[in-house]
Amino acid sequence: MPLSLADFDYDLPPELIAQFPLPERTASRLLVVDGVRREDRRFADLPELLRAGDLLVFNDTRVLHARLHGVKDSGGRIEVLIERPVGRHEALAQIRASHAPWPGSRLLLEGALEVGVVAREGAFFLLRFPGTEDLVDLLERHGKLPLPPYIQRHSEAADEARYQTVYARARGSVAAPTAGLHFDEALLDALRAKRIDFAWLTLHVGAGTFQPVRVEDLARHRMHRERYVIPADTVAALAAARTRGGRVVAVGTTSLRALEAAAQEGEILAGPGETELFILPGFRFRTADALITNFHLPKSTLLMLVSAFGGLENLRRAYAHALAGRYRFFSYGDAMFITRQDPQ
Repeated sequence: MPLSLADFDYDLPPELIAQFPLPERTASRLLVVDGVRREDRRFADLPELLRAGDLLVFNDTRVLHARLHGVKDSGGRIEVLIERPVGRHEALAQIRASHAPWPGSRLLLEGALEVGVVAREGAFFLLRFPGTEDLVDLLERHGKLPLPPYIQRHSEAADEARYQTVYARARGSVAAPTAGLHFDEALLDALRAKRIDFAWLTLHVGAGTFQPVRVEDLARHRMHRERYVIPADTVAALAAARTRGGRVVAVGTTSLRALEAAAQEGEILAGPGETELFILPGFRFRTADALITNFHLPKSTLLMLVSAFGGLENLRRAYAHALAGRYRFFSYGDAMFITRQDPQ
């Protein structure tokens, strides 16, 4: 199927971009998309959409305090957004500055961290942090929570909880796996009571998730790399769900992408890995039967992924329905429950 960037564009009124979370996590709306069928529900209705024996696969990554402000050794102000740690003392980062720093120069971040610029790697800079303390611990003490660029405000105290899932535990992301933000402990308990099984994986979301696709010919686009871990217990849970006839439901595009990356050789392989898998309509999914996801940016790789999963025309109609119905979009917005539609 020849596709271009324009095939994934849509007009989004700015007022539909959610700037704050709702008071309750489960109060968001849920658009159910099953082929051409659409149904308006509430996220709290999720137990009614699942049945005993189904398996939910969650991404347990935790968002780092990955945003830091400071100055170059020349005195110019900068903003640093960590893309991902690449060791105990080094990280790839985006740097916003009037003039990019040179390799070999130094940055003073948050008035406390004297950081060396080791090299430039495309759009990112390799930074070395001082001392013997682990980089992640340094970020937690000195950095700030990095809200997405389309949220037009600084992070607040409430975001410390609300821009993390209630089950976040593996520190390493610079953006939340936002489908999981809709779950609270009461909903998780209700799902367990219905004998819905849970499985866990970790995919650390990089800042590259917000990078726009800049080429009209999608065959020329290259994804940013992301790290993931699939535990052996999760591989066993997936096999058990299949054996008993349960459905596998990926909670978020990050969970789905990790599963598909781990299944590229056929069977899902346990263990760590890195992926730059780019999923477009026509892709044949091996792992999940349904997907819970938020609404995604125009022309984004995440919109391309969900269009591949639910069918391009189905998703176009679903987004038109959501726009007409004034759904709330992006990280703090509403959600979708999409049933997989295999390409013919």
